[in-house]
Amino acid sequence: MTILIDTPRWWHRGRRWSHLASDESLDELHDFAGRVGIPERGFQGDHYDIPEEYLDEMLAAGAEMVDSRDLVRRLREAGLRLSPAERRARSGGTPPPS
Repeated sequence: MTILIDTPRWWHRGRRWSHLASDESLDELHDFAGRVGIPERGFQGDHYDIPEEYLDEMLAAGAEMVDSRDLVRRLREAGLRLSPAERRARSGGTPPPS
């Protein structure tokens, strides 16, 4: 299992956010999210947005801390990275800034 989380640095609604992703599959990502109680509304098509106060919990559950460039690179290499328009279409809404 390779679940990745980047440093919380994106501000939205007064909070900093991280991205949680898998470089293996979306099924793996959804399984992890379900186990740790991340609501489906946090899914943004190829990642989940995670408020910074949950970072330690994600790491304790097995997520690997990476920088944002590495996270995006690994998503692209796995063929899982979506364009912003594709993410909005899959998530059904407007995500926080990514």
